[in-house]
Amino acid sequence: METKVVEDIVIVGAGIAGLTTSLGFHRLGIQSLVLESADTLRGTGFAFSQWKNAWKALDAVGVGDILRQQHVQLLGNVTTSLITGQQTSNTSFMDKEKNGVGEVRCVRRRLMLEALANELPSGTIRFSSKVVSIEESGFSKILHLADGTTIKTKVLIGCDGVHSRVAKWLGFKEPSLTGRCAIRGSAELNINHGLEPKFMQFFGKGFRFGAIPCDEKTVYWFFTWTPTTQDKELGEDPARLKQFVLNKLEKMQSDVRSFVEKTELDSFLSAPLRYRHPWEIMFGNISKGNVCVAGDAFHPMTPDLGQGGCSALEDGVVLARCLAEAFSKKPMKHMKEKEEEEKEEDQYKRIEEALKKYANERRWRGIDLVGTAYIMGSIQQSDSKFVTFLRDKVLAAFLAGILLKKSDFDCGKLNNSY
Repeated sequence: METKVVEDIVIVGAGIAGLTTSLGFHRLGIQSLVLESADTLRGTGFAFSQWKNAWKALDAVGVGDILRQQHVQLLGNVTTSLITGQQTSNTSFMDKEKNGVGEVRCVRRRLMLEALANELPSGTIRFSSKVVSIEESGFSKILHLADGTTIKTKVLIGCDGVHSRVAKWLGFKEPSLTGRCAIRGSAELNINHGLEPKFMQFFGKGFRFGAIPCDEKTVYWFFTWTPTTQDKELGEDPARLKQFVLNKLEKMQSDVRSFVEKTELDSFLSAPLRYRHPWEIMFGNISKGNVCVAGDAFHPMTPDLGQGGCSALEDGVVLARCLAEAFSKKPMKHMKEKEEEEKEEDQYKRIEEALKKYANERRWRGIDLVGTAYIMGSIQQSDSKFVTFLRDKVLAAFLAGILLKKSDFDCGKLNNSY
């Protein structure tokens, strides 16, 4: 039997962008409903780097200190060439920048999602709720779910990842394949791993490897490369993936390589790297009427800047702040009577303008991060002798500095004084 529900704001996807946006609304006194197709929060990806800009966003929604207590602060980035065996750069995260110390931590994705979700009112997230179609209905949108439920909403926000149904409705194409792939893993130990709190990167011929401690007993690592025809045999077989990475890292120091060896097979994940072309972000519909996208649904990017999750957090704060104006704007006293008789069209126009404001504020940030990440990945993972020479001998410190430069961004605070 079909169930009909009416909501002011519906967010599709309970990932980083979706939960941050919902929590931003909650902090501003606005209710939203988050639809998640899975039956629980998904920790796919294990962990990700949170740079200074991410911590500003997390502090804005009030969960920064919760996550700080669970993760070690990283002191710097150390880059090593596996071709020459030499360290090519050593960048401190603790140097004073114009806006203060560059706070960086590697955060476990599950703990991040739990921290955000636990701050939301009970019933905000509806699991096992897959959107199968979107329908126009006057100034509202009607969502049809796989279980037969229909939801009518004044605002629809797509935070549903790289294969976003909402992004497709807005006219975006599927994100493009880069030709590169990533294998990710997380080693969870029973004893202290003994690593310095640093982001360690290693470059080989045609691949990049990174290892980052999350806390005293957890080490997250990643491996990116361009697969050959033979590599297709790896599939998603974790045993084969593990051996493949270990073979590629045979020249690496054993204490770092051992974390791949200690990673359980169910903690391996392989996926192709996708991104949205910058010109699609420039000319595409980030918002249209009362619909918009955020996070990977908006600007999927390669992981070479470590800004995918960080920028999703920024999106959530900016979107909540912009849209709150449409729902919380107080009329002048002499306008009260008119406000009470306000038609749906008036609010629709306010919502439309708020989402346009969000899109304009985030468009160039998205273009910058997507384009820079793609170029950095091409340089870092090149198998060209000339490019690897430049990377290791000339550009190493410059590339490490870009990580800090792109994180020197403030999405602003939430404002509840509308």
